[in-house]
Amino acid sequence: MSKEHLYVVLTRTNTIISRLIHLFTQDEYTHAALALDRELTEMYSFARKYTYYPFLGRFKHERLDEGIYKLAKQLPGVVLELEVEAEQYEKARRLVQSFKDNSARYKYNCRGLVYGLLHKPTKRDDRFLCSQFVYHVLHSSGIADFQVPANLVKPVDFLKLPGRIVFQGDLKQLVEGDTSSRGGLRFYRRLLPKWWAGRAS
Repeated sequence: MSKEHLYVVLTRTNTIISRLIHLFTQDEYTHAALALDRELTEMYSFARKYTYYPFLGRFKHERLDEGIYKLAKQLPGVVLELEVEAEQYEKARRLVQSFKDNSARYKYNCRGLVYGLLHKPTKRDDRFLCSQFVYHVLHSSGIADFQVPANLVKPVDFLKLPGRIVFQGDLKQLVEGDTSSRGGLRFYRRLLPKWWAGRAS
C-alpha cells in the first residue's frame, strides 16, 4: 500500500503561557502543530489569535516566519515525521479541511488547559488545545491512540509515536531570510544530510 507522511512540530516559545506550562510540567516542548507537508507550509494548530494578546485563541494556519514564532530569538523544537497509510493521510487531510471550513466555530480550550495542568479530564467538541487538536486528528485517522482523555495529551507525548525525528534544534534555522510565494520555508539539505540521503537512496 502507498505511504504518505504527516509532520508533528513541537516547540517551546518564551511566551507567558508557554512558561507557565513549562513551570508546571517541566516538559521540553509546550506547543504542538500538525503539518500535512514536509515544507511545513500546511501547518495547523490552536494558538493565540493575536500575536500580542495571549488570552484569545483559535484554530489557525501557522507559519514559522510569522507571529510569535517570528518574534522569538530562538525557537527550540523538533519535527517528527510520521509514515502513514494513504487512507489515513486522506482522513487527516479531510479533518483539517473541516476545521478550516468551520474555523469560526472553534475556540481555544482555556478550561482544558487549566484542567490538564491539574490532570483532570474535560471535553468540549468546539474547544481544543494545541496538542488536543493534533491528537484529535491523529486519533480520528487511526494513527495514534494514547488511551487518555484528549485534553491530557501533552506535546511531548507525540514523541512516543513510531515516527522519525527529521529535525531537532532551533527551528529558526528552517526559515529563509527572503520569503517567497512558496512560504519562505524549507528543510535545508545541509541541516538534514542523513535524511536527504535516505530519501535519495
